Amino acid sequence: MAASAALTSAAHAAELFPLAVVRLGPGPFLDAQTTNLNYLMAMEPDRLLAPFLREAGLRPRQPSYGNWESTGLDGHMGGHYLSALALMYASTGDQEALRRLNYFVAELKRAQQANGDGYIGGIPGGRQAWRDIAAGKLEADNFSVNGKWVPWYNLHKVYAGLRDAYRYAGNEDAKAMLVQLSDWALALSSKLSPQQMQTMLRSEHGGMNEIFVDVAEMTGDRKYLDLALAFSHQAVLQPLARKQDQLTGLHANTQIPKVIGFKRIADITGRQDMGEAARFFWQTVVDKRTVAIGGNSVKEHFHSTDDFEPMVHEVEGPETCNTYNMLKLTGMLFRSEQKGTYGDYYERALYNHILSSQRPEGGFVYFTPMRPNHYRVYSQVDKGMWCCVGSGIESHAKYGEFIYAHDKDTLFVNLFVASTLDWKEKGVRITQATAFPDADTTRLTVDGDGRFAMKIRYPAWIAPGRMEVKVNGAAVKIDARPGSYATIERAWRKGDRVDVRLPMTTHLEQMPGKLNYYAVLHGPVVLAARTRLFGDDKLNYLADDSRMGHIASGPTCPLEAAPMFVSDSTDFIARFKPVAGKPLTFTAPGLVHGADGPRTEFIPFFRLHESRYTMYWQHATPGGLKAQQAANAAREADRIALNARTIDQVAPGEQQPESDHFFKGEGSEAGIENGRHWRHASKWFSYELNDRKGEARVLRLTFSREDAGRRFDVLLNGQPLASVTLAADAEAQIYTVDYPIPASMRQAAQGKLSVRFVARPGSVTGRLYGLRLLR
Repeated sequence: MAASAALTSAAHAAELFPLAVVRLGPGPFLDAQTTNLNYLMAMEPDRLLAPFLREAGLRPRQPSYGNWESTGLDGHMGGHYLSALALMYASTGDQEALRRLNYFVAELKRAQQANGDGYIGGIPGGRQAWRDIAAGKLEADNFSVNGKWVPWYNLHKVYAGLRDAYRYAGNEDAKAMLVQLSDWALALSSKLSPQQMQTMLRSEHGGMNEIFVDVAEMTGDRKYLDLALAFSHQAVLQPLARKQDQLTGLHANTQIPKVIGFKRIADITGRQDMGEAARFFWQTVVDKRTVAIGGNSVKEHFHSTDDFEPMVHEVEGPETCNTYNMLKLTGMLFRSEQKGTYGDYYERALYNHILSSQRPEGGFVYFTPMRPNHYRVYSQVDKGMWCCVGSGIESHAKYGEFIYAHDKDTLFVNLFVASTLDWKEKGVRITQATAFPDADTTRLTVDGDGRFAMKIRYPAWIAPGRMEVKVNGAAVKIDARPGSYATIERAWRKGDRVDVRLPMTTHLEQMPGKLNYYAVLHGPVVLAARTRLFGDDKLNYLADDSRMGHIASGPTCPLEAAPMFVSDSTDFIARFKPVAGKPLTFTAPGLVHGADGPRTEFIPFFRLHESRYTMYWQHATPGGLKAQQAANAAREADRIALNARTIDQVAPGEQQPESDHFFKGEGSEAGIENGRHWRHASKWFSYELNDRKGEARVLRLTFSREDAGRRFDVLLNGQPLASVTLAADAEAQIYTVDYPIPASMRQAAQGKLSVRFVARPGSVTGRLYGLRLLR
């Protein structure tokens, strides 16, 4: 289809209700919403506005926040904050949220007017970078454009914030500003060739294609749809449209917003390739790349679908932003096709990842480790300006989004959440009263008269024939199976009651890839246990303000010491017994080896905070226990010893590790070879490492034998450390070389080491697969 596709909105089979007509009732989601509102009120708008005013040449009223807001991603949190205020106002009607939203928009308007060309952004030195791009000077990498940290990703948050301020709070200035900002992007990109655009899209750019579809729909102007198409990354779209999974090794959350945009374009144009790409991506990620909580990825990247070992070994498990975006995509797919599987995934991810990612006292989680006996860290309101804080303040402001949907004379009940729906078009109000998942029942009460069909999701976790429905006390025959919807069509009268019983059972779910690890679920709820390391295990669960503070970097528990399930077979689910007086709490006598043994309690993961935990349990037979532990110890011995020596490390070619170490470069490229990331340069690239205690003795670098003959220099704080010519006789395909650090360099460094790789004339630096600073 030509780039100038027609602007004709495709018909949707169903629509989600606006947040403004759904109100939460008592329960965990209302509690989380209230906690989030308090967090939003504790954030300082003027500190979030500071980057925008500074870059527009205006004087900020307060200094910027630190962390990511002062190290290159300045302004991204302001965009998230504006969206969160809009969502919170729609969900609660809170007037202070509206007042702050209007103030925030007004201040951004001052910045846009001062800029004079429609631009609004907090990117340090962003104006010059954009001018260079418009002039055709363009250098893009996985996470940088012209040396700026994911600038389009950053700006996308501003675009989305303005859209949401208009969509949910009716701020007309926000709409006008959004159109002006879109015109700025249109003028900028019009000077780039299609090849240059695709080069620029190598860098993470958020949902820019989605936002321009929204602007096209708001204005009716097709030029913004053309811009959305120009911002669609063909290297990702084309394999997905052919139903090819080429995701392994890719930065996960970079791809999901692109696919959301594909789906959005498909909805408005009927583009079958983009619609198929979105469906295939969702199915592939959910079926082959997702763990029990509904999350995906390790260290932010998609790993091989047949190797989930990294989920067990690494502490950087599923990223919360990924699930935030997967839920957004799920809702869009549901609108087109009302499959119960969309509701099943949404429920799983909402309870077990999104709800669990918020500390009850406030704060958000970035990584949720699947590694047994590890833990999570939480942001603080004035510290930790990570992406998952930004998506977090949005997620916990829109819990009413997917509970109900409608299609003309049909009401869909997707989630069993205490809430009230004001279905204005039908003149009826639906109240759902439930203590789910602590109780297995929910009651829907109709206030008003009217004829419509009520479709209640029949969850896949209920056995066939077990779901029960009564209308005004009389049983109703259900002609539906798990994974579909039970339909009740009638002329409803005020006071009619629908009682639904959702019998939950306890069951096991094996780690994908058939790994010998099992999660325990009760209904859709993942259960986990508080577990300990050994002795005096003092951990700080509140993240500091450091660039890598979002990683729970405390001691890891050796896998041979982690608690396990020990039984003659995996047919042991009957051992799980409910604990009287404690909803959704179980023990498993005679099953758990380690932890608290028979006293180990399994509770919903969304209620487990500030503790080491085990969610995936390795299984062993009594006779094979010692051998299994010995095998775990042998597998981990080298890893544990190396980690003990490691002061700092970088994963070259991976976005967050590189940005956390302030990557810079010229003529640099990154890639993936056999699932391993690398970086090289025709000129140079560098990282900044931390050695706070002055312990560094060795710089360990990892290379490939295929690069034999490449010549380059390694500089440490500007001084020569090594002149390298890569050898052809390395024993392994991928190998390491240790370079001793002279005492004089170490002493002069004062805790900061800048490592720079410089290509020699006529050569390219060796592809760097790993970098570690060792004691």
